[in-house]
Amino acid sequence: MFRRGVALWPLPLAIALTLTVAAHLALVISVQAGHVPACVPYIEGCTSISRAARHGLGNHLFRLLVLPCALLVGLHWWLSARWARTLGQGARMLLVLGVLAAIALAVYATFLGTEGAAYRFLRRYGVNVFFGSSYVAQLVFLRMAIRSGTLPRALRMGMQAVCVAMLSLGLLHVAALAAIGGSDVQDRLENALEWQLGVLLVAWYGLQALHWRRDGYRIETTRQAALIP
Repeated sequence: MFRRGVALWPLPLAIALTLTVAAHLALVISVQAGHVPACVPYIEGCTSISRAARHGLGNHLFRLLVLPCALLVGLHWWLSARWARTLGQGARMLLVLGVLAAIALAVYATFLGTEGAAYRFLRRYGVNVFFGSSYVAQLVFLRMAIRSGTLPRALRMGMQAVCVAMLSLGLLHVAALAAIGGSDVQDRLENALEWQLGVLLVAWYGLQALHWRRDGYRIETTRQAALIP
């Protein structure tokens, strides 16, 4: 019987690449079609990810990429929970948060481009729960990785920097809403925040891919040896 292993680091990398391509492809198509203005959304906040992916071909391609990616997100956090189980801590919490993030992303992509109050609520629920659950799951994963002693200093500092940046953006957003809530600047601020949080989120998945590659995390499979007469 032969024992083989399937490396798992391409999974978080695939999530990062898929989400990045989906958002920016939808933006380019929507700009060319005149649905949203041409700008640098990370700075100018002229459009949100949701608005850029809400119309026409951009909407179809965005959903075509993001809905399967939601399955990858669920699989990724299930495998992360298995990894956590080997450390004897946090596996159930990681799994629950990951499933919530995957479902929320699927809900968000499914109802993006639809109309009506109920659909708008589901879209808002989806994006908020996706970002929130993903962030907490990342914190739990990072805490366990540090305790396991398998995380190199450079990766640890990178992951911590991403988490601190995401928290800082959230706090800045709350403070800005208290100061300028209800003004025209509010929409631009929220749009820019969505893009900035999105790039930090996918950056974290990229760093996790590096960690799993270095750590050699894989699923082992077995194959029955053939009998040679």
